[in-house]
Amino acid sequence: MDNSKLGHHISEQFNKELEDIRNKVLTMGGLVEQQIENAVEAYTTGNMELAEQVIKGDNQVDAMELAIDLECTQIMALRQPTAFDLRLLITVLRVIHEIERVGDKAERIAEMAIKLAGSDSRFPHHELEHMAELVMGMLHDALDAFARMSIEDVPAITALDDNVDREYDNILRQLITRMMEDPRNITRTLDVLWTVRALERIGDHACYICEHLVYMIKGEDVRHLSQAELEDRVGVAK
Repeated sequence: MDNSKLGHHISEQFNKELEDIRNKVLTMGGLVEQQIENAVEAYTTGNMELAEQVIKGDNQVDAMELAIDLECTQIMALRQPTAFDLRLLITVLRVIHEIERVGDKAERIAEMAIKLAGSDSRFPHHELEHMAELVMGMLHDALDAFARMSIEDVPAITALDDNVDREYDNILRQLITRMMEDPRNITRTLDVLWTVRALERIGDHACYICEHLVYMIKGEDVRHLSQAELEDRVGVAK
């Protein structure tokens, strides 16, 4: 990780505390990335043991969020950080919230894997797998940008959300057609829709992480901006 962006403090211990928090965020992110991968595999293959593993693993994600939150709060109280250091801690609190929510989505997908086991209602597999690859890539790149403390790739990551939305709309149309063709499919097809919706939301959370990172580096709140406005704030070359 690029430590040059961290402040140089009189207290070497303060530097270590900030670095420790960043490492813990990345560890939490790595765990959630694995949770998503396992949940999607459980869903597409019908692996119930793997699905149960994901559901149990969500407790570890929650515990990590609470531990990092507490550590940030203690540092704020004891160190009274300012400027970049304060933005770093605020960003960490926001980012771990996004990661925890992604973990919840992985748990939801695993639950749907169990609920739909033994049926063909996991349709459509290929489209769902492709969408999963898109959002997992976005999350990985967002966490990588956080690790490097760089916003260079932020616009490229957030731009992918349009692709995710198109994938979601395409699958939604297929699911609606399936329900119209046979009303008996409605209940179980709605369960599939929950799975697809969970994936779509993971892409959103990856974008939110990027927005929080811009705040940390530039001190600007870019939430709710359009893609073009975001690119302008980050300074993307036209």
